[in-house]
Amino acid sequence: MAKKQITQLIDDLDGTVIDDGTTIHFSLEGRAYEIDLSEDNASKLRAAFEPFVAAGRTLGSAPAPARRTTKARSASARDLGDVRAWAESNGYSINSRGRISAAVLEAYDAAH
Repeated sequence: MAKKQITQLIDDLDGTVIDDGTTIHFSLEGRAYEIDLSEDNASKLRAAFEPFVAAGRTLGSAPAPARRTTKARSASARDLGDVRAWAESNGYSINSRGRISAAVLEAYDAAH
């Protein structure tokens, strides 16, 4: 019997499957964020930030996180169904959909 697992990256904004997307990192009021978006939604986000970035002051720069594309993520992606099942059976509170917290992913990796 053959088994094939397919991992799909989902646009965090509209819930669509991303065939060609990116992960965007940004900060606001001291909190860092990461969001997976299609190229169209990524362009919308950049356009929305543009007037604020243009008017803002640079406080310095840190090395930019590596820009990940869908193809780069899928090669190293975990089976999120397995992660969710493991988390639930090990007492972690986890949603059936959406982003899985870094703490849960780290615990899963440590256990495997």
